[in-house]
Amino acid sequence: MASTTINVQSALGTSLSSTSNDSSTWSEPQICREYDVFLNFRGEDTRYTFTDHLYNALVDKCIRTFKDNEELAYGKPIKRELLDAIDKPRMAVIILSKDYASSTWCLEELAKIVERMEDRGMRVLPIFYHVDPRDVQNQTETFASAFDEHGNHFKDQNIEKVKMWRDALKRVANLSEHYLKDGSQSKFMKSIVQLILCELRETHSNVDGDNLLVETNYLAKEEIHGIF
Repeated sequence: MASTTINVQSALGTSLSSTSNDSSTWSEPQICREYDVFLNFRGEDTRYTFTDHLYNALVDKCIRTFKDNEELAYGKPIKRELLDAIDKPRMAVIILSKDYASSTWCLEELAKIVERMEDRGMRVLPIFYHVDPRDVQNQTETFASAFDEHGNHFKDQNIEKVKMWRDALKRVANLSEHYLKDGSQSKFMKSIVQLILCELRETHSNVDGDNLLVETNYLAKEEIHGIF
């Protein structure tokens, strides 16, 4: 059975800072926060499976989570409102699945997420869902095929867009080395939720402290490396 772990420091795109035990003292940033977490995923791969389970698990913990429910045909422009929604959460969770890169919508969202990670410090957590991180990092296998198709489609229009997508994917893929392949998906899901809860508390999210697991800090920062 393959090992499934999460590198807490690198997976979020930034080192975790220490947090106060007093959850009653926090200051809301000036940006209006309608959501705590933005889910970036390819609908055909995970909408009704992993992503749906993760969304419900986060909502059960009172984490305000954005999950778009609309499918988009290939080549159709992404909605402005969807890109605007990425500006508001503190954290983005990117679910990298087998055919993720075939979706121009996913890649457009991804590029915007990387932009917000770099200019606003958005926390980013990539999840490698039944894909080898090396295939994402090196853009091989299904990722190579997807970008070949994009290159052909956009070669007479906006090939720079494809380069931007490639760069964004490499940037995110290098944030984490661990992934879900075999093993317990429920344990993996639990560890992800605990990690997000811990991170949102540290960034002063308006998450009800009563809903935080008693051992969130311990599990998310110490146990996750060996939980599987």
